[in-house]
Amino acid sequence: MVEYLGVIIGSYLIGSIPWGLVVGRLKGIDIREYGSGNIGSTNILRTLGTKFGAIVLIADVLKGVIAVLLARYIIETPTGEMAAGFAAIAGHDWSLFLKFKGGRGVATSLGALLPMAMPAPLAAVSGPVVFLLIVALTRYVSLGSLLGSVSAVATMAVFMALDRVSWEYLVYIVVAVTLIIFQHRDNIKRLASGTEGKLGQKGGRRQT
Repeated sequence: MVEYLGVIIGSYLIGSIPWGLVVGRLKGIDIREYGSGNIGSTNILRTLGTKFGAIVLIADVLKGVIAVLLARYIIETPTGEMAAGFAAIAGHDWSLFLKFKGGRGVATSLGALLPMAMPAPLAAVSGPVVFLLIVALTRYVSLGSLLGSVSAVATMAVFMALDRVSWEYLVYIVVAVTLIIFQHRDNIKRLASGTEGKLGQKGGRRQT
């Protein structure tokens, strides 16, 4: 029990690190005052450019990777890895350092999935592939994130049925994707109304 508690707290704190805000501060801005106001890599990309967007994306993915590997080393069970993944996502979405606000959790969710899907790497690859395809066709990052996430669930379900991955990993991805959809609820409304921003549009300062 002590190990579980330590891993969950540690994973939450790792997930809570707001790398988008940190990178923005290093460039002299508060990213929450620009574009969508989100601290994630998409808003960083629109506001500060591709290089800084990539830095934040990698950092957010690593939060999930580190949390799950920490659980694998200390607890050594799929249940522990699942709990660590959830804690890292919770930290990203409701950061202790941002008054329990945060991002949408896509990159951190993917990061946690990567070590879980090592016996069946296609389960981790399918989401990013669908994401890139949808974004290339539509330039809607939010739509790519949503459809890519759903494809990851379907692929993980197939591999669990083939006895390639543990059922805990399927539970993880189902819950993670449910949270992603919830965090994208405003994007879904804008997609439905045709007002969602597309990739390539600049993130100017938000109106106050």
